[in-house]
Amino acid sequence: MSNAPIILITGANTGIGFEVIKALVDSPNAYTILLGGRSIQKAKDAVKLAKEQFPNSQSTLSAIQVDIEDDASISKAFEEVSTKYERLDVLINNAGALFDFEIQSGRMTMREAWNKSWNVNTTGTQIMTHTFVPLLLKSSDPRLLFVTSGTSSLTETESSDMWVNKVPAKGWPKQAISMPSYRSSKTGMNMMMREWARVLTEDGVKVWCISPGFLATGLGAGPAANKEMGAGDPALGGKFIKDVVEGKRDQDVGKVIRSGSNQPW
Repeated sequence: MSNAPIILITGANTGIGFEVIKALVDSPNAYTILLGGRSIQKAKDAVKLAKEQFPNSQSTLSAIQVDIEDDASISKAFEEVSTKYERLDVLINNAGALFDFEIQSGRMTMREAWNKSWNVNTTGTQIMTHTFVPLLLKSSDPRLLFVTSGTSSLTETESSDMWVNKVPAKGWPKQAISMPSYRSSKTGMNMMMREWARVLTEDGVKVWCISPGFLATGLGAGPAANKEMGAGDPALGGKFIKDVVEGKRDQDVGKVIRSGSNQPW
């Protein structure tokens, strides 16, 4: 059994998840990295791409199928990791999605979008975590990370500097300028993190929510549109999360952390 830390990342075949993969395989440290994806083929394709980009990596990288909306898929992934590795050192709950624009386009009803937002971003993440905690507790340095949003801060809803907090004109209906189901589900995730931080205190598990910032990923309007709105390079998010894995924010456990600061509640 390898002594290299075993890291599982959900939703890792694209977006910030794949940037985390690239940052980790580019690290001089050796890891055993499990790239989780809903589609095993897409996960395998991402593994192949990462290996091509970093042929001299010290780490080993393999694909694992896990869909956090599917309890059977989560259980199967748990059995696979348990059988092959017997432990897990780092769980990065990265898988997430934004469905508010589906309401605006008419592709989803409000109920469908709100239920799916919470099912993916909060409920699915909770079940994934609950399932894998026994493997984390077998680690000598267990780390549990939740990827949240900069729009999830309750305190910062009072700031009109953020575009999602702009006050619309009087009257009804209101022009949709926000993403309430997404940001509320991520606020729920922040509370979930606090619960896990409390529950796992005596077990020595280091727990955080990671707020990577507004980055040009496929979330919402897509990479190009997000970049036009001022979004940063997704690689920044990958490096930030790698730094947390490697111990650079251990003083901020139990917090929602940003690069260089903590995010207000």
